[in-house]
Amino acid sequence: MPIEAALIKPVVDALLALLQRGEKAGLKRNAEAALREAIRELLLANPDENKAQARIAIAKAAGLLSEDVLLAEDMLQKHRATKARTAGKSGTGRRRKPAASADAPVEGAKPARRRTPPAKPKA
Repeated sequence: MPIEAALIKPVVDALLALLQRGEKAGLKRNAEAALREAIRELLLANPDENKAQARIAIAKAAGLLSEDVLLAEDMLQKHRATKARTAGKSGTGRRRKPAASADAPVEGAKPARRRTPPAKPKA
């Protein structure tokens, strides 16, 4: 007894829909794990920005648009801003003497003579 094609198509469509739903669920789980790893990476003392950015991109590609994605992006942006602002500064170096201003006298130099303005002729 042959199975009619009209009966097979709905069964195949249902199986394909279940398979896609399973793939989407797996992709979503992987994206959530990647996002957790990105946040964990950004909380480290010296985070790897590229890894964190890649994991955030994975979460976005999987369709995750949650507060966690926004939090991770904000953390990455703030870390990069702080890194740029503090570039070249070290906390272990010695304090430098303040630079001499133009008005301050230079050590060992003679004081400048004051000149009086020329007298105005009386009329």
